[in-house]
Formats: sequence, structure tokens, C-alpha cells
Amino acid sequence: MPVRQPRRFVVVVALASLDGAAAQAQLAPPRQPLGNPVTAEKAVLGKILFWEEQLSSDDTMACGTCHRPRQGGADPRFEQTAGPDGLLDTGDDVYGSPGVIGSDSTGHYLPSAAFGLAPQVTGRLAPSFITGSYFTLNFWDGRASTTFTDPQTGVKLLPYGAALESQLVNPPLSQVEMADPARTWNDVATKLSAVRPLALASNVPEAMAAAIANHPSYGDLFTWVFGDSSITSARVAFAIASYERSLVPDQTPWDRFTAGDQGTLDDRHQSGLALFMGRGRCSLCHLPPLFADDKFHAIGVRPPRDDMGLQKTTGVYGDRGKFKTPSLRDAKARGRFMHDGRFGDLNQVLEFYERGGDFNDNKDVLMAPLILTPIEKSQIIAFIEDSLTDPRVVAETFPFDRPTLHSEAAANPSYYGDSSAGSGGFVPRMINVTPPLLGSASFRIGVGDGLGGAAAVLAITPAAAPPGTYWNGIPIDVSVNPPPMLINAALSGSGAGGGYATAVLQLPKNPAFAGQDWFAQWFVVDPAAAGGVAASGGSRFQFIGR
Repeated sequence: MPVRQPRRFVVVVALASLDGAAAQAQLAPPRQPLGNPVTAEKAVLGKILFWEEQLSSDDTMACGTCHRPRQGGADPRFEQTAGPDGLLDTGDDVYGSPGVIGSDSTGHYLPSAAFGLAPQVTGRLAPSFITGSYFTLNFWDGRASTTFTDPQTGVKLLPYGAALESQLVNPPLSQVEMADPARTWNDVATKLSAVRPLALASNVPEAMAAAIANHPSYGDLFTWVFGDSSITSARVAFAIASYERSLVPDQTPWDRFTAGDQGTLDDRHQSGLALFMGRGRCSLCHLPPLFADDKFHAIGVRPPRDDMGLQKTTGVYGDRGKFKTPSLRDAKARGRFMHDGRFGDLNQVLEFYERGGDFNDNKDVLMAPLILTPIEKSQIIAFIEDSLTDPRVVAETFPFDRPTLHSEAAANPSYYGDSSAGSGGFVPRMINVTPPLLGSASFRIGVGDGLGGAAAVLAITPAAAPPGTYWNGIPIDVSVNPPPMLINAALSGSGAGGGYATAVLQLPKNPAFAGQDWFAQWFVVDPAAAGGVAASGGSRFQFIGR
């Protein structure tokens, strides 16, 4: 009887078929650009900034809102949005990440054409941030250059290897992701200088909490890391990039296997690896040890006319429809795949590759159809899902540990109570999503779906208020139970359901307010409503101390 050759022999042959040692090398820490070496202190500051929701204009978005380790570095909140035809639920829809509600430069909500007064959604799926430090160019279309130029001064600070820094200065000013229109880096710096670091977060990891305890303001933290308290776009980018470069997801079963622990992968996963490296042709683009090739390919996910990809960055016609190859490390935890989120699991991805892609315009010559049996597909998927997952990433343990964001905690503000309809049967909609952080200058309470042009009143009442209480410069009359504060507004927009308004309020700085429950409700003057007034539902919020 012939002796069966162990599976690992097949795998070693497949590995060796690639370019020698490079195929079997362990994942090394990413390179650091000259001018921004990683230090422990800088990485801690970058970690604080990455998870800082106050980095956004309205305190609702951090970098980490769209990039969670437990989801393989991607976004668990992916949402469907309209593609080029501008219509939802049609064949060109894509998936992206929810950002901020559209607004004007003063923080008043302004309906966007695509999303109205709902959070805007990015036009592409958020990629993993965990391996972003390994790429020469960043963003799906490569527009984050290897050269970093300070957006505040226009000075080229890092000549090469700085795609992370180039990428990181974009979201804080993006009107979809984090910012009000016309926001500048001077605005970001001014805000950070006035807030308490991670005031909205909870369950802050020990190293981050210790840094904040010893350096309780951002000015103190920047002095600790950079030598003085100046907060600049370059320093923010340098710090966050240092944090991301400290994340090396190199404790997967595959890493242990290639280090010599042959028992780490069983026969099924070794067969999957052999197929991945061989007949499945996955490694042509997803090359170990990063399981990406640092290149851009047009693989026929969608017609280039729908999204030009790399061509939009380079202007080169031959780059139409090309997108960056993502790393497959920790892919199991991601909810959707491809730059447009088209596929919901890896089985759909493999079926796509079996077809050889779906669109032919400029399709890469590597995209020839595959012939795989169902068992072979399951083996490849098992290898990717089980063998390329670092358990520290999905468990969010050090160095992938993180705070709990305010948006993940118990809803504050929250909604409650009844409402009443106005013209056209439309019910005024309460919009209260910004955290009620004491001292905030941009606490927003909006209303939508009212009668355009109508007068409206926002009524705000505390559950209880001590004598002499002032908020927004208005004394709270405690002789009235409950004591109301009324804010008059005129709804913009026109017609039934087209009216909207926002009250942008300065919250009190008095720490005595911390923990107090307050309530808000909009009332819109509308002759078609019962009693001539249409009411939104209520909102309850509890002040958060600084």
C-alpha cells in the first residue's frame, strides 16, 4: 500500500513556487518614513486621537467609528447607498460608511440631495485600517500620496513612505465623514485645545488613561510628545500614523505555521493554503506575508464609468476601474467585500472569481475564470477565515484594544413619546444626535419633515433644576414645573414635509449640570394640524461632564 504524503509537503511546494524567501517571510513591522519615527509616546497620543469623537465638528465621529478591530479593521455600520443613477434599490447601489448629517458652516443642518437629513454615506466601503501602514499609496484609488505635504503650510515634510500621513489629514475636513463645510485645520486645532481628551469615551485602556491622567489636556499631550503645546495637522497625522504603524497583526495561525509550527494548520487548512497559492491563483494579487501586492487592479467588479478608481488620481486612461488590493488578514471579521461592498461573504467573492469578474472594460489579464469544486472553495475559504485571523484583533486585546465610543454606549440623546402630524400627514421629526457634553459650543437639536416656512418652537425642560440655573445665557425659571426654555425658529424649505430647522446651542460649563436629565420637543405652527400645531416626538438627554 502506498504511503500518503503529508499535506504540508504540498503546501511547502506551493510556497516555494513563489519568489523564494519572500513568500515565506514573517510579517515585519511596517517601514517608518524618515522624519516620523514611531515612539511609544507618539503612538499612545495617536491612539487617543484615533478614538476621539471630538475630532469631528459635531462630536459624533472618530476615526475609530468607521474602523473597528473586531470587524477586521473595517466598519460594522456599512449601509447601502445610491450609485451613479442616484436611486436606491437599483442595480448600481454600493455600500459605504455613515458619516455626519449635512450642515452649513455654522452647524445648522442642511439636507443633502442624496440623504436628506439622515447621516451621509461614503461612496466606497471603509477598508481595514490595521494594514494601511504597509501600502505605498492609500485610499481605494491611491489618492493619498507617498509624499506628505502639510495642508496648513504647504511644506513637503515627508518625501516618501508617508501614505498614512497623507490619508489621515483628509477625514477631519470631509463634509461627509467628520466636518461642517469650510472647516479648516485651524478650527480642528482650536477645538482640540479646548476639550478634555476622550471626554466622551468609556472603558479607556490603561496606557491611554495613564497618559491622559498625567497630561490632562491636548496641549499637555502634544508637549509630552512633541516638546510644545502646538496642535497642527502634521502632528495629528504623525501621531495617528505612529499608532497605526504599531499595529502588526502577525499572530495568525498562518504566521505560526510558517515559523515552523506545522501542527497549527490541519489538513483542510493546508489544502486551502495549497489551493490559495496554486490553482486558485489567489496569491497572484494577495501575496504573503501581507496577503496583498501593494498594486491596483481592475477586476471587473463594476463598470469603470461608475467609478474610475485609480484613473481619478492619475488621470491615466489605462488606470480606469483599478482599485487597491486589500490585505486578506483578518478578512473573516469583515461584513462586506470589495471597494463597493458588493459581496456579503467570501463564498460570493470566490463565485465572482470563478466567473472571471462581471465587467470586461480594462479588466486585468489575471482575471481568467477559475474551475474549483465546492470542496476546494470551502477549503480556500476556511484557510482565509481561520488561518489569517489574528485572535488579538477580533478580541480587541493589546495592541488592538480600544475605548468604548459614546456612539456605542447607551443612547444619549434618546427618543421617546408621541408626535402629531401636520400638512400632508407629515410628522415633524426630532433630530438629536450630538452628545450633550458640558461646554460644547455645537450641541444641535434639529427638526425635519415639517411645513416649510412655518414658525416653530423648540421647548427644552430639565427634570429638575437648582435655583439660579442658567443655560445658553437664559435663566431657568424654577417656579414653573417643569421650568421651560423656549427657542423660536423659522423652518427653512418649502411645502408639506419640506421644512427643517436647527438650534445650535452652547451647553453650560457648570459641572453641577453633569448627570442631569433634560427633555426637548419641537412644535411647528401648521394650520392642517390638530389645534394648529404639529409636534415632533421628544428627546431625552443627560449632560456629560467634562
